[in-house]
Amino acid sequence: MKSGRVKHNARWQRAVLWAAVSTLSLGTWADDLKDNRGWGSYGGVPGGGRYSALDQINRTNVDSLEVAWTYHSGDLPEYESELGPSSLQVTPILANGLLYICTPFNRVIALKPETGEEIWAFDPHGTLVEPERRLRPCRGVAYWEAETDTRTATCAKRVFKGDRAGRVFAIDANTGKPCEDFGHGGYVDLADFEHHGIGTPSLSSPPVILKDMVIVGGGVGDNVRANAPDGAVRAFDVRSGEQRWSFTMVPESMRDVTGGADVWPPFTVDVEANRVFVPTGSPSPDSYGGNRTAEMPYANALLVLDGDTGEPIWHRQLVHHDVFDYDLPAQPTLVEIRRGEEVVDAVAQITKMGLLFVFERDLGEPVFPIEEVPVPQSDIPEERTAPTQPRPVLPEAIAMRHLKEEDVWGLTFWDRGKCRDSFRALRYEGPYTPPSAQGSLLFPGPGGGGNWGGVAYDPNSNTLIVKSQNIGFIFQLAPFDSEVEKNSFQHSALSRPMIGTPYRVNGFRWLSPWGVPCSPPPWGELMAFDLTTGKTRWRIPLGQVSFGPFDWFTTPRAWGSPGTGGPMVTAGGLVFIASSMDGRFRSFDVNTGKELWRTELPAPAMTVPMTYTAGPDDRQFVVIAAGGDGRFGTRLNDAIVAFTLPQP
Repeated sequence: MKSGRVKHNARWQRAVLWAAVSTLSLGTWADDLKDNRGWGSYGGVPGGGRYSALDQINRTNVDSLEVAWTYHSGDLPEYESELGPSSLQVTPILANGLLYICTPFNRVIALKPETGEEIWAFDPHGTLVEPERRLRPCRGVAYWEAETDTRTATCAKRVFKGDRAGRVFAIDANTGKPCEDFGHGGYVDLADFEHHGIGTPSLSSPPVILKDMVIVGGGVGDNVRANAPDGAVRAFDVRSGEQRWSFTMVPESMRDVTGGADVWPPFTVDVEANRVFVPTGSPSPDSYGGNRTAEMPYANALLVLDGDTGEPIWHRQLVHHDVFDYDLPAQPTLVEIRRGEEVVDAVAQITKMGLLFVFERDLGEPVFPIEEVPVPQSDIPEERTAPTQPRPVLPEAIAMRHLKEEDVWGLTFWDRGKCRDSFRALRYEGPYTPPSAQGSLLFPGPGGGGNWGGVAYDPNSNTLIVKSQNIGFIFQLAPFDSEVEKNSFQHSALSRPMIGTPYRVNGFRWLSPWGVPCSPPPWGELMAFDLTTGKTRWRIPLGQVSFGPFDWFTTPRAWGSPGTGGPMVTAGGLVFIASSMDGRFRSFDVNTGKELWRTELPAPAMTVPMTYTAGPDDRQFVVIAAGGDGRFGTRLNDAIVAFTLPQP
């Protein structure tokens, strides 16, 4: 139902009233963020934000950065096709005086932060579990330690990691040995729990820690079949592995016909408020909803759970009846919205469809008005797409959202003509064009807009830094002729059988015959938003792409680059980001977007950097995993690279 202006104004008034109350008790979260000088969890602090108060490296000296050390895990054989594409997506954390990383081969490694020396390595294969049959990106690990001083006690300090098979490992942070009191002698297995569907969730994003609980979500193959596993969030006791609570996103009445609504990206805890902020995905299958016509309010939603019980406190659905694979793709980020003397404690959520939503944290009221806008309807007979979709009036969009035929791009007159022929042959009616038998153009596509790299938040300037991309995808629904064809269907990342429905989906990146996007550049962007006004402060193309048979030839800077990963921001006035196909690591001025430094990496870094101080002279280091991404066809590596300023 389309919301009226009166309702928007009422919501705005409630948000401002709550903001006035919140100024009386800011709590310690804001102070913790502004003073954050470590990197003890995936987002820098439990509330995300990827902000560091360190300023040794700053605008005046960042161009002097040099490599301090490089660590190679050894997890880089020639990748056999049966293992699948590899991507080193980890963001290290610093805890217990060590850097902790994970690899696509399911290993966890502890490094000395000032030198990169390996202290220990944990490999569960052959001891705790059977070897993995496929590679799986690991974006990070989580750390917990007992409140009492038990430095010498076994597993008083623990590192937690999830894997592709849905297992959560507990590892002694000092020794790298499994914590035998946790679950099955060192791990809990999500396969032990009912998921009301076929399969088991897999874990690529790091768990989160809240009090004495380790909390996990999990992704599912949500376009493979209709009755995929149900998306769920589960909290386990950090010592015993006993389940404390769980919350399932799929309504009980729908559990036999659909699944999904999973939580594959990182999520966030608000320690002070004892809440868990969860970005959920689409029901299964992604591209067809004829089997799931009932309301599913917790799908494609920003969902807030009570930390003690797992019960929902509030939720806001950001995509209705998703047939676009528009999962909420990134960690929700806790921010403050400052308007004069008023402060709103808020949470920001980027989306694949190029929109940025901001809600106040307590009640979930929009900080900026949200409209319900009419969208195209499906022409598939059994489908019942939503008549409207939510769109925030502000902040401004983070990605291109509309194309005209004259916008369609190409390197030459010839391939531009081929792209325009493709555009005319496809169904395209703007954002939220549903998949069709004809073939539909989805722009932005399910790769974003925004994706799992998330955002960075500078609390000093009230600025949100966002990385986005502008790439189109084609989706076509086609009937299966027989069950034999359906069971033998060779699916890829975008083409899936959708078992349990009358259709398969054929998916493709929208590319010219020369393999370049038909959508106009810039294909990758970096931008900054003023959270007081919702307006864009600056916006620049990000990255370049190697083109043709020669790696040394790259596209112009104005074209930007596709890529995954995200930014980090520091009190030195700097934004650090890689996330492009050219293999470069860059730093920008947070106020202006001016590039201040860049360097070549061993491989493109499709991840998020981090920073810390270490050593007797308390030097600041900036660290990034430079491993490439097989799905983008980039060169691969297994390098963790640390940068610092030259010693005087």
